[in-house]
Amino acid sequence: MKIIKQILPICIFSVFTALVLSCAGMAQAIGDSADDMGDSKGANALSRSAHSIGRALEYITPEQEYFIGRAVGANLLTNYQLYDKDPDLTLYLNQITTAIVINSSKPEIYNGYHTAILDSDEINAFATSGGHIFITRGLLNCAKSEDALAAVLAHEIAHIQLQHSIEVISSNRVVSAIAETSSSVVSIALSELAEVLDEAAEEIVTALYEGYSQEQEFKADIRALELLEGAWYEPSSLLTMLLALEQNQSQHSGGFNQTHPTPEERIANVQKPLRQYRDTVRDTRTYREKRFSIVK
Repeated sequence: MKIIKQILPICIFSVFTALVLSCAGMAQAIGDSADDMGDSKGANALSRSAHSIGRALEYITPEQEYFIGRAVGANLLTNYQLYDKDPDLTLYLNQITTAIVINSSKPEIYNGYHTAILDSDEINAFATSGGHIFITRGLLNCAKSEDALAAVLAHEIAHIQLQHSIEVISSNRVVSAIAETSSSVVSIALSELAEVLDEAAEEIVTALYEGYSQEQEFKADIRALELLEGAWYEPSSLLTMLLALEQNQSQHSGGFNQTHPTPEERIANVQKPLRQYRDTVRDTRTYREKRFSIVK
């Protein structure tokens, strides 16, 4: 079993189709939902839900998380273009994503985890609820190994699994509305929630552009170490990636400079917890050099 886990990142490349959500597809889905709004049952339900006080994380269903995250993704894609010139690279990133999540404590979510590349030199990445991950070309160019890429993806997966985007809206009336409709005895079509989900998405988008809290970013880094170890990637690769960001980030305006703690702060945050992973993972990084060099 140990041997199997040690080579898991190497063997995990089972055939699957990487789903890259298109801007048009997501926007159309949101539009269709909005068109379905308008009957009195849905309006009354949402009106009732305005009086509901609840906690988002207890009531938001996996389906709602997915659709909120999809709306957030559609919004992001109004400001960024998808990079579709290298399908092999996108597939590679999705394979790494899969290797990490299937070895995590939350391998299954409503529609799975999907990673897409944004055509931007900016150093940035976004994770929305429901398993949507977006990485810019600028950030990918900073990674010099598969394990460094895995560290980037593990950080974003951690945001999703820790429900950080949902926490952003946890005190808003939108959350109460969603909670009400989730527990309502009245059957409410998903399309009737479009307005609420859209409003929730707008709040999350704002948070993504302004950045999660420093505490959330630090927690995502700590969880990333655990995720890397679980998939038998080298946990210290996160430190390697942060050192690369320390060298490159200041040369790029915006992006992580506005949305994340400085690389120096993140390095200081992971130094101590990283010690517990020393020698817990056999260093197999050289096994992955060839395929990294082929794809990158």
